[in-house]
Amino acid sequence: MYKKINKFLSIVFKPSIIYKYFFNISPLYIRTTGNIKYVSEDVYKIIVEIPLSYKNRNYAGTMFGGSILSATDPIYMLQLIHILGSEYIIWDKSVSAEYIKPINQKAIAIFEFQREEIEQIKESVKKNNEITLNKKLHITNKLGNVFCYMEKIIYIADKNYYKEKVRNKNITIHKVKDTVSIL
Repeated sequence: MYKKINKFLSIVFKPSIIYKYFFNISPLYIRTTGNIKYVSEDVYKIIVEIPLSYKNRNYAGTMFGGSILSATDPIYMLQLIHILGSEYIIWDKSVSAEYIKPINQKAIAIFEFQREEIEQIKESVKKNNEITLNKKLHITNKLGNVFCYMEKIIYIADKNYYKEKVRNKNITIHKVKDTVSIL
């Protein structure tokens, strides 16, 4: 559904406008309490703010860790989908978080890719058909004091390679199922 809405909105709006304004009002993202505050024209940089509120305050009065994870979860993947285009399959594989200190104020996350990094990703996928990208993220306050370190693992593959891989996997699964017997 979101892919269709995005395609429709792309007729009238720039991707930076779609991500900044329409993503913030989507039911998917509104529940996270995150708010996209800035998106560069090329979508290489996105700034997300996560205010501390009654919606994400835990028993101790600080920000619930799940709120931080959900507000930051889709951003790198969406950036890469836009930047790399439809020739690639992109999936979030995992995230790890190391909480440095409790968050008792608005948190900020800056998601950024460099052009050289994108070229490296394209070259690696061209050479290997699929890669996993480790992307680090710091959750800070407005002064840059770190609350949390995160590491996202993102799967990126050539779309044709991925389709063939899935097709071969399904064939293998069916062959295995045909030979299984229950005693």
